[in-house]
Amino acid sequence: MILNPKALSLTCAIITGLGIFIVTWWVIIFEGASGDPTVIGVVYRGYNISALGSFIGLAWGFVDGMIGGLVFAWLYNRFAATAE
Repeated sequence: MILNPKALSLTCAIITGLGIFIVTWWVIIFEGASGDPTVIGVVYRGYNISALGSFIGLAWGFVDGMIGGLVFAWLYNRFAATAE
């Protein structure tokens, strides 16, 4: 079985970006927007618990998910080809 790198990277990008966006709004709804730096904000520059931060997290998560999905599919296809 061969993975399609474009499809997997886009899937991972959407899931990661939307995941960060939804979790940020979940925290804003129940705890309030604090604007405080977070652990994720150390990696994703500009991210914090705020409305603007949710969109910054969406963008960073999309890029991060796309790169991660692409690398995963590429490695999987390389190892699957050598295992046969």
